[in-house]
Parts: sequence; C-alpha cells; structure tokens
Amino acid sequence: TLDLYRQNGMPYYGGGYDLEDAREPLLIEHNGNRLAFIGCNAKEPGYGTASETSPGAMHCDFEWLNGEIARLRSEGYLPIVTFQDTEYYSYVPQPKLIRDFRPSAEAGAVIVSGSQAHQPHGMEFYAGALIHYGLGNLFFDQYHMGLPTGQGFLDRHVFYAGRHLSTELLGIRFVDFARSRPMTPEERRELLKSVFEASLW
Repeated sequence: TLDLYRQNGMPYYGGGYDLEDAREPLLIEHNGNRLAFIGCNAKEPGYGTASETSPGAMHCDFEWLNGEIARLRSEGYLPIVTFQDTEYYSYVPQPKLIRDFRPSAEAGAVIVSGSQAHQPHGMEFYAGALIHYGLGNLFFDQYHMGLPTGQGFLDRHVFYAGRHLSTELLGIRFVDFARSRPMTPEERRELLKSVFEASLW
C-alpha cells in the first residue's frame, strides 16, 4: 500500500514503512498557511503497529506526540491531529476519548479529530482548538445497523493567513457498504441537533 502511495505521489502520515517513518508529520505549505498533520492509533498495541523493523500504524506515545505538536506549533505550523481510538456507539464523547484528545489541544493543536467512530460524536472548543471526537464512518459495513451508524460527517476546514477560521460540517448518509450521499436539509438538521446536544459546550 505504501509503495502505491509513493508511486502515485500520495502523501501519508500516522503510519509508515517503520516506526521512524510512521512518526513523521505531513507538512504542507499552501497560500501562506503552514499545516502539519500528525496522527496515531490509541487502541491497545497490536493493530498493525509499526516497529523499528516493520511497517504499520504509529501507536500513540502521548508524551512524544504532544511534545511534537508543541514543537511544530513553535515553528509556525498549525498542527492537525487525528486519532484512531476506541469505538463507542454514542453521540456523547466518552471519557477515554476526552482524556486522549484534550492534551493535544493543550499542546497547541488547532484541530483534533477522531477517525475511529462508527457513528458521529459530539465536539467542543477546548484550549483554542476544535475537537471533533468522531466523524462517523466513511466507508463501512454498518450503515444498516440503525440511524446513527448510517450518518457521518465530512469536516471542511478553512484556513486563512495562518489561522483556522471555520469548519463546515457536511453531513452524509450511507447508500450501501461503500457509497454515501449528501444529507437532505432535514437529515442534516436531525444530525446536527443530536450532535450539538451531545457536545461539550
């Protein structure tokens, strides 16, 4: 997979050919904005974890991660942190997610986002960052298990002059195992009502 990414010029982060490669942030400079993407897997070790000699995902070392976030911020980057974490079937952010995500905001991340959620989770503004605890599925086989697992978010973040200005919450509904469609206005209202009521504000 990594060879295919490289052959097609597709950048990646949060995993790699070995532990050193998996730790590398993805640095992007665009229209004067300096963005740093960094991520890790906060599940227990064993989920395809990268090692010094084998490829895989970066297992979360929170002390290292948050130190790296602070370093990137001090160098003028806007850190965007993504986590693969424990899955919960609830709109309400669960204590483990809060415990894992908030220190990255405190370290200087501007956005902290959960990729693990099989249904959308709430969000909060914390320590100057937007934390979205879970976007819901993008492609998965659980869309038929009930309304929450058939919903998802695509978050579109807007940056200007070195600042995170806004985030547009685009709602999606699943059509089948690998396709989604934009939500209707009524579906989006229903999702936002559920998520905002569960959010930490």
